[in-house]
Amino acid sequence: MNINYKIHIQANGSRGRIIILILLFLIAIFSFATSGITGFTIIYGAIPVLLSIAYIVFNFKMFAFWMLFIINYFIMFLTRHYSMPIPASLPNEIIEILLLALAIIEVKEIKIKKIYNVMFLSLFVWCIFCCLEVLNNTCNLDINIGNWYAGARLMAFQLLYAFLVCSIYISKPQYVRKFLFMWALCSLFAIFWVWKQKYIGFTRTELAWLLSPYGRSHNLSSGIRYFSCFTDAANFGCHMGAAAITFFIISLTTKIRKDRIFFFIVAVASLWAMFTSGTRTALFCFLIGGILYVFLSRSYRIATTISVSGLLFVFFLAFTNIGQGNQMIRRMRSAFNRNDASANVRDINKAAIKKYIQDAPWGLGLGMNYDKVPANNKYKKVAGIPPDSEYVYIWVHTGVIGITIFVITTVVILLGACWITVFRIKSTSLRGIGAGFCSAFIAIHLGGYGNQILMQFPNVLIFYGGIAITYCLPLIESEWALYEEKILLSQKKRNKSKEDVSSV
Repeated sequence: MNINYKIHIQANGSRGRIIILILLFLIAIFSFATSGITGFTIIYGAIPVLLSIAYIVFNFKMFAFWMLFIINYFIMFLTRHYSMPIPASLPNEIIEILLLALAIIEVKEIKIKKIYNVMFLSLFVWCIFCCLEVLNNTCNLDINIGNWYAGARLMAFQLLYAFLVCSIYISKPQYVRKFLFMWALCSLFAIFWVWKQKYIGFTRTELAWLLSPYGRSHNLSSGIRYFSCFTDAANFGCHMGAAAITFFIISLTTKIRKDRIFFFIVAVASLWAMFTSGTRTALFCFLIGGILYVFLSRSYRIATTISVSGLLFVFFLAFTNIGQGNQMIRRMRSAFNRNDASANVRDINKAAIKKYIQDAPWGLGLGMNYDKVPANNKYKKVAGIPPDSEYVYIWVHTGVIGITIFVITTVVILLGACWITVFRIKSTSLRGIGAGFCSAFIAIHLGGYGNQILMQFPNVLIFYGGIAITYCLPLIESEWALYEEKILLSQKKRNKSKEDVSSV
């Protein structure tokens, strides 16, 4: 009797809390409708949403991961078209932290080998350095935890989050394949959207952005640089270049026929989309990814095919005038012009930055943007010079010490993944996946060297997550062989059934 009474009390208490939350949520909606966005609206309007996200994460882990993937890919597209009362990175970060919290709770299910590797140590070193940057007082300001965290999250913590989440949750062969399919399907939407922008037109908000000072570099006399659902044309073009080479590699190495056809179609479409961006660095992203694959393929036939195709492609752009009437080809061809005006402007900016930053070996500090540096500070000018490159941005904010550590850790991560791909993976198709992720990683870093796009959405989760998956591939190779054999057997049965039907 006493037990039933306690259960009844607990049930009533839970029901009461739920009713209170619902009432607070309704009041928040009413407050938003009458007074706009207030502190009350944000806090109590967010509680049911956060509880719902927490419930989904703790009960449907993989669904939550794929939701994270989709949010990561489309969050900037949504913020462009809809006003959000919270930072764009917050939904992404909440799901990542909840997934990691769940992994800690279920720590027995995690194999330490999946996490403890060269990539983890490299990212850990970079994160420690960025934590020490909180003490950076180059601009003679007091320690500001808020500004520091905003910069550290952008430059370091999100890289570690992506590594941990993908290493822990992409733990089965079917998840690796699904990761590639999710990326390809999202890419297809981006391709469709750029086609829509080019041949149907921009939405009202896209047109407003294009005509604003932020979009000035996209509206050129030679034509419009299209940006699809990404933050800008540079981000879109470099991402599509990296995606194109990855999907080409997957289509060359997979044994599954439908996958070969699908990824080849997506690769060709991604390459077309890359050209619409008018981002010349994107062309080199695609080429450097192909060059790396020549060394990773361990196949003279593939290496010869890619080398010849690449040389013909470069010769077509650099030494001929074929297709010069096409705006996209003309724009990409200018990448080989050493006297290009925009490239010269970037060199001038770098020279100006170098003058100031040589007196700041630790950089200006994380979060120290133009509006944060005092007007009478000598670093005010350098904080206002457009970096035009993720590497220059890191150099400005962490100094020569920071950029050196970042470059070393990045090279170590890439070399470690390449070594695993070449020497530790025996399966041809699985090696193709590892090579695809390695090629994508070097491609997006080259894009980050030329443009400030490396840490932008959706690049970190896809490219750092992809290289994290590469480190885990040897651990699932035996499972992959069985999984692939099962699909091939099913494919064989379907083909046999079709042959039997046609013979009748």
